[in-house]
Amino acid sequence: MGDKAQTHHPGAAGRALTADRPTSVRNVVLVGHSGSGKTTLVEALALTAGAVNRAGRVEDGGTVSDYDDIEHRQQRSVQLSLVPVEWDGIKVNLLDTPGYADFVGELRAGLRAADAALFVVSASDGVDGSTRTVWEECAAVGMPRAIVITHLEAARADFEETTRVCAEAFGGDDPDAVLPLYLPLRGPEGPDGHAPVTGLTGLLSRKLFDYSSGERKESEPGEDQLPGIEEARNRLIEGIIAESEDETLMDRYLGGEQVDVKTLVQDLERAVARGSFFPVLAAAPAAAGARQGLGTVELLELITGGFPTPFEHPLPGVTTLDGRPRELTPCDTEGPLVAEVVKTSSDPYVGRVSLVRVFSGTLRPDRTVHVSGHGLADRGHEDHDVDEKVGALSMPFGKQQRPVTHAVAGDLVCVAKLSRAETGDTLSAKDDPLLMEPWQMPDPLLPVAIRAHSKADEDKLSQGLARLVAEDPTMRLEQNQDTHQVVLWCLGEAHADVALERLRSRYGVQVDAVPHKVSLRETFGTRAAGRGRHVKQSGGHGQYAICEIEVEPLPGGSGIEFVDKVVGGAVPRQFIPSVEKGVRAQAAKGVAAGYPLVDVRVTLLDGKAHSVDSSDAAFQTAGALALREAAAEAKIHLLEPVAEVTVLVGDAYVGAVMSDLSGRRGRLLGTEQMGSGRTLIRAEVPEFEIGRYAVDLRSLSHGTARFDRAYARHEPMPPQIATRLREQAGEEG
Repeated sequence: MGDKAQTHHPGAAGRALTADRPTSVRNVVLVGHSGSGKTTLVEALALTAGAVNRAGRVEDGGTVSDYDDIEHRQQRSVQLSLVPVEWDGIKVNLLDTPGYADFVGELRAGLRAADAALFVVSASDGVDGSTRTVWEECAAVGMPRAIVITHLEAARADFEETTRVCAEAFGGDDPDAVLPLYLPLRGPEGPDGHAPVTGLTGLLSRKLFDYSSGERKESEPGEDQLPGIEEARNRLIEGIIAESEDETLMDRYLGGEQVDVKTLVQDLERAVARGSFFPVLAAAPAAAGARQGLGTVELLELITGGFPTPFEHPLPGVTTLDGRPRELTPCDTEGPLVAEVVKTSSDPYVGRVSLVRVFSGTLRPDRTVHVSGHGLADRGHEDHDVDEKVGALSMPFGKQQRPVTHAVAGDLVCVAKLSRAETGDTLSAKDDPLLMEPWQMPDPLLPVAIRAHSKADEDKLSQGLARLVAEDPTMRLEQNQDTHQVVLWCLGEAHADVALERLRSRYGVQVDAVPHKVSLRETFGTRAAGRGRHVKQSGGHGQYAICEIEVEPLPGGSGIEFVDKVVGGAVPRQFIPSVEKGVRAQAAKGVAAGYPLVDVRVTLLDGKAHSVDSSDAAFQTAGALALREAAAEAKIHLLEPVAEVTVLVGDAYVGAVMSDLSGRRGRLLGTEQMGSGRTLIRAEVPEFEIGRYAVDLRSLSHGTARFDRAYARHEPMPPQIATRLREQAGEEG
């Protein structure tokens, strides 16, 4: 579906792909678990498009994805990458996303930038829980989707069974909305008994497409092949007609009327663009030296004909900076500029590069735009509203960037030298600043405490961390005032590994990971009295201060309360604030294991002063000594932070998750059915027990669960754990 006749600049040698109208753009995000073959498929599509459009030659002969060294070392995608290709006069922006759960932020950025999603499913591995979750998210917003089955060359690959699994996983109440458009065409069996897939059978066209020579060749099926084709073809036709806007078509078809293939194709394309029908295709990379990978032509035809143009994609909410809604015409190239930074990266030669989706207006180089911050101050991202000059615009081509003159509404483009813009920021006209509604990002819940490896690294650490979080809104930077640790909150261990590697390789900062400390507190478990005596007479001006206090516990959350009950001027009025200052200073340092003291009332009862030798400093010292003496006579409790945890998990894993939470000293508060076979579990769990819960829960639920945590309160720690921590504190001291 869509206008394929718009003016378009082909990707000739030395020139990047550009689009002059939104109708000549398709933005497609590839979704699938790690190892499903997304990146290989992108390369195969680019090879096919390059081979057909450029007389059999793929320029530069290089990789088409914008890999970095980390991806080569880890042998998996860790970031969103853009690969533009041209097919039938249409510019197709392929957005390749990482499949590993730790990089779901990159996936969500890809979903934001795209107008349709291509779900990549391995014929040998099937559909995992996280892929089902993303499908449901796309369904909730009506995003058009198609499915492509890969790894057909694997010995245990089963296209028919994988299609059935996809219909069950993605079809919901209507499995006939998930049907194949093509069936694999197998060659003769080899010595191992495996018959390789050599081509495809088009169900609507009743044509065979043979890729065994490295190029797509069309032929007619034999008489013996027709019965197998007709059964699948009839089911496909009924599935398409069920989604047709022509309500009479089904009755006519069931009455024996032959429906024209052109009508079926038009109805199919409309249903796909509308997000009510989800075709299944098959694809495999080309063999060495071949020009076209199996199924790539069919896939490009579906993308350009069936996937929607940017005009058909709802515009995210837009407001003025003071929050007033702003109504805009979708994809108006002459309208107000509204664009969004969907990815930020750093290039060692050109500096910061921003991948931008233009939603309205036209973005041009060397123009000043307004950059609106995205309100992620709670994650260590500075909120900002500044004007910046747009640098050069370009499109990726292999590992190069090719310059472009503009980017119209609906298109994607790379922008250089936006020094303040971060992922999620809005770009708009400087005289008409606007703000786009942010997309949903998962909360980073795995804490990684770090410290600079050397003094030289310490000098560069803060700048390196600032750049790191500017690129990645799923990362939160915390400077913990209680533990004095620098903490990077990440989505998982792989996310943390990549962050630390980027600090080292990209910003030249070596850091060491250290054990993460939990913010503990101390409090009095019993009432106690203390006497602080600070008397020194060693020649010259002496020091003299004596104070007597009583300390009693208070309810949680009370803090430190100081009460003056001195009578008769035993402690002169001007020194009573000094005693309180000394008490509070000592409380901040702790009285048992070095953690802040909270939730006590300190009452000053009596004391003594000297007319010459008493001073503010002397009474501060006496106050601190009195508190320490009282602590030595009392039972001191260690208080640990308790988090309120909510876990959204599939019903099949509810028992395992609840048992695991109980084993973490958790108190279960209740469960709630959330529909779609999911349950919300609420519990209170000590933070000591959930430091690695982001990793452990993923393993326990096979990647299908997610959780949130929020600080609830501090409460007394079990004596045996408190004793062990005190012993550790003593050893470290």
